Amino acid sequence: MSYRIPSPPPSLEELAKRQQNVITASQLRARGVPGRVVSEHCRRGGPWQRLLPRVYLLQSGEPTPEQRMWAALLYAAQNGREEGRREGAVITGTAALALYGFAAVPRLPAVTGVDVLVPRQRRLKDAGEVRIRRTERELVARSVHGLACAPVARAVADAVREWTAEGAAESGDGAALPVREVLREALGRAGARVRRSEARCTLRELVAELTESGLAADLRVRPALDELLAEERDAALARIGELVDEWLLPVPLAGPELRMRGGTYIAVPDLYWPQAGVAVEVDSELRCVSEGEAAWVRGGQHRMEYLGIRVVYLSGARLATEPDAVGAELREAFRQGGTDVVELLLGEG
Repeated sequence: MSYRIPSPPPSLEELAKRQQNVITASQLRARGVPGRVVSEHCRRGGPWQRLLPRVYLLQSGEPTPEQRMWAALLYAAQNGREEGRREGAVITGTAALALYGFAAVPRLPAVTGVDVLVPRQRRLKDAGEVRIRRTERELVARSVHGLACAPVARAVADAVREWTAEGAAESGDGAALPVREVLREALGRAGARVRRSEARCTLRELVAELTESGLAADLRVRPALDELLAEERDAALARIGELVDEWLLPVPLAGPELRMRGGTYIAVPDLYWPQAGVAVEVDSELRCVSEGEAAWVRGGQHRMEYLGIRVVYLSGARLATEPDAVGAELREAFRQGGTDVVELLLGEG
């Protein structure tokens, strides 16, 4: 059996370099710096300064924006690991988006408040420009310039919550809230100053975070989210249309309203082959934001299946990564078919 000899903790100089000269009281104490020395160095005109409770800057002068971020993170993550990948705290909201380089939010020097996520059980108060945000969920960190940040989708949701907290349709200076721009930039959509290939998160992740935060149905958020969902579904349906041509299948009906001969409503699938009794549903879980809408869609799907209609469920991700497999699945579903179509009528909806 081999044993790994633990490496010694970094010296004060090494740690200061890693953390851009921002150090906590516990880190100083662990390196033999007495409290009285810290107090003397932080006196007026001294070489150090106190930025936040138990957080110090080992230099004089105004801290840089990055040093302010380090101070906020270290304050919220007291007892975190030495290397800066702080356990128990991550920067989120507008500050995190600025660190990620979002063009739709103010650049880092203009960010005046820093939201930091910590576990709910932590006893910690806001301090200076640091706003403590508690969560019951497990913290997930992404390293951005050495700082622990929330994943993009969570940071976007927290930023939107921050902007809409006061219930205003506009920001304090009268400018429209950049909700649409930030959502599109997170996904790398056209219109944002990033290429589509530079998407920072998926639409599924974004919808999940906005729904978890209770923001998906907000009137300042819903139109932008609906726009993105429609674009995603249109792109997926267009890809299915290409596969239908490639696999020599008949052109399906798009969004028909299915009813029984007596007029009883069944569903409105994305695509439907009446000659085969086969329906296609694309990213149905992303079609709706509210639980009521989702329940309505699920009800239609269950009715189709109950009546014997063969329903093919597809995701945009699978269409992008497994087009041949999807094409084969569609051809096989069409070949096998579903219910006897004479029992169904197509509505005019």
